[in-house]
This record gives sequence, structure tokens and C-alpha cells, in this order.
Amino acid sequence: MSRSSPWAPLCLLLLLLAAAVPLSRPQQPPERPVFTCGGILSGESGFIGSEGFPGVYPPNSKCTWKITVPEGKVVVLNFRFIDLESDNLCRYDFVDVYNGHANGQRIGRFCGTFRPGALVSSGNKMMVQMISDANTAGNGFMAMFSAAEPNARGDQYCGGRLERPSGSFKTPNWPDRDYPAGVTCVWHIVAPKNQLIELKFEKFDVERDNYCRYDYVAVFDGGEVNDARRIGKYCGDSPPAPVVSERNELLIQFFSDLSLTADGFIGHYKFRPRKLPATTVPPVTTTVPVTAGLKPTVALCQQKCRRSGTLESNYCSSNFVLAGTVITTVPRGGSLHATVSIINIYKEGNLAIQQAGKNMSAKVIVVCKQCPLLRRGLNYIIMGQVGEDGRGRIMPNSFTLMFKTKNQKLLNALKNKQC
Repeated sequence: MSRSSPWAPLCLLLLLLAAAVPLSRPQQPPERPVFTCGGILSGESGFIGSEGFPGVYPPNSKCTWKITVPEGKVVVLNFRFIDLESDNLCRYDFVDVYNGHANGQRIGRFCGTFRPGALVSSGNKMMVQMISDANTAGNGFMAMFSAAEPNARGDQYCGGRLERPSGSFKTPNWPDRDYPAGVTCVWHIVAPKNQLIELKFEKFDVERDNYCRYDYVAVFDGGEVNDARRIGKYCGDSPPAPVVSERNELLIQFFSDLSLTADGFIGHYKFRPRKLPATTVPPVTTTVPVTAGLKPTVALCQQKCRRSGTLESNYCSSNFVLAGTVITTVPRGGSLHATVSIINIYKEGNLAIQQAGKNMSAKVIVVCKQCPLLRRGLNYIIMGQVGEDGRGRIMPNSFTLMFKTKNQKLLNALKNKQC
């Protein structure tokens, strides 16, 4: 979309804004509102905009707006216009929207001319932050905030704080029609301190993509969007496996872009007691379980370092399967921490994947640093388990193999395998 295309609605917005400004003297023409870099705003409704809007916003700036509506209500933010430097990952110029005023959950990040749907906070406070770098600029943004009753429902409203012992959450329009484009929803589920949260999706249909880049549902353990605590990122038409939190908070984030939509989903949650640790001493066993927190031990690392089975026989028992290039290796204690630049991923599981431009990478830990041996600069097929921190765990018996292009056909076939 060209930068000149939004001017018609922009002119109309400015006329409406000008008409809303009271005249200090009846004989004078109406004054156009002046937008500054950040501010403190309170009340039932109001406008915020980038510095100098509708002129080009300045470079190298960081502006923060803190919005407060009356106690007991939530903030609804509607973008009326947005034109910032465009980038797929919004790395350069962007607007962030947060729940609360400090250390809040980020509800969304926006740039380009993508105008999201209504954003709803879980409380009576919201923070909006705009950051620009030294290069390309645009005409900025303008948004209107307003106060609404909690749990307001409608085509554009979703998300909120859920504190009842059980309940449901669903996409807007469910089940009558597809969810709308340009929607961001965040549900924050909070249980009592001594309880956990069990989450299950009953129906699920979100635009399919191999990496869930366009429309997706992300589930985080805890109360904030944090890739290190991400349990999973989901799309397609298969309901995700049930989830049980490790603590008393879960965050569910739903995002749809401005293109294709689908039926959406309905999910259910319930609180359940945290299991108490066993008081009896478990019997000693010689087998070594593969657990997320496993540390290197002499017994473990003295095992014969050889893989067993084949790609096919190890596929279903592995949490993740990828082909990639080892780009960094750092010994830590008896383990090796490595970063793998992903060539292709065939099974993601709960593996945390970082993306910078078109490049994706993942962090893995070789529990016994020499077994299996991963060398920097070489390409491997890596299969393993995933720890609570989203990092891959490579055990001495994990299946690794030097990656060659002839392996791709088999891996692509395995990708469609029902485990």
C-alpha cells in the first residue's frame, strides 16, 4: 500500500477532530489538536497521536503515553490511522501497546499501515509506546481510547482477566462466523497461589502456516509474553494438546492479520490443586529418564555415545526435529550450549524459535558436551526433547545426523506422519 492512499480517511479524521475542539472565542476558526511525544491521559475517552501528527514523525524518538480510565473499567484502544516504516518484524519504527503502566504484558506491536482491531486491556490502565530509528519515517499514528465495562462482548472485543475456578474463552464471532481480521486478544488466567491451570481447546481452526506467522494462538506459562516461557504457538485445524501450567498464571495470546480468517476456536480452563511432593523415597533405578532439567552426571556421560534406530524410528518419540547449521557453541559446566540456524523444521513441539528477518534459530543444550558431538559451522539433523525454558535438550542417545539434501525427501514425508 502506498503512503498516499490513507490521505482521504486522514483528512476526514482531522475534520472530525477539529470539530470536536471547543472554541475559546466564537469568532476564531477551530484549532487543530497538537500531538506531543507522550503524555499522561485520564478520563472516559480521548485521542493520542505521534509527535507532530499528521506531519512526519521525528527520528530517534521514544514516546510513552500512559492511559487511565475510571476504576472498574477497561481501556479500549482503536487505531484510526497508522503509517510507520514497514518491516515484517516491526524492528525499526513501531508502536507497542501494553496492559498496565509498568512491567505490563505487551498486547501487540504494530508498524507499516497495518491497522489492528480494537485492543482491550485487562484493567483500567494501558501504556502505548512509539519508537523510531534514524531512517525511514511516515505520518505516524492516531488512536482513540475509551472506557468500557469489563468482559464487554462484540465483534471486536475479546481477551481479559479470568479468575473464576473454571471458564471458557473464544474468538470474536464464535461460533456464528469466522473471526475478524486485524484482531489481537490477550486472556490472562490467574489461579490462587497453590493451584495450577489446566487448559483444553474444544474446537480449533486458525489460518494454517508451517510456522504460524500470520494468525496464531500462543500460550505462555506465567503472566507475560515471554518467548522463554512460551508453551506453544498454534495454528491450523487440529486442536493443540491439553496444557497444564507450572505456576498459577497462564497467558493466551490470539493474533489475526488483515488477510485470511477461519472459524476460530473455543477453549476451556479449570483450576486444579498443585500436586504435593511424595513423602516416600522412590526406589533406586538404573535407567536415566529424559527430563527437562537433567544435568550431566558421570554415569550419564560415560554411556556409549552412539545413536540407535533410524530417522523414522526416532521421529515420533522426539519433541522436535530440525535441520540446521550450528553457529555458536559455548561450554558450560559439563554441557554445551549451542545456537542452531534453522534450515528447515519438521516438528516444532514447544521449542522456542527466534526470528530475525528471514532467519530463524533455536537454542539447544547438549547435556554431555562430547556426546553427541556438534561442531560449529556444520549442518545436522537434530532430534531431541524440549525443556521448560523452550531450549532443546540433546541426550547421549538422541538422534543426530549430518544433514544432506538427500535427507529432505524422507523428512518431508515424516512431517506428515501421524504419531
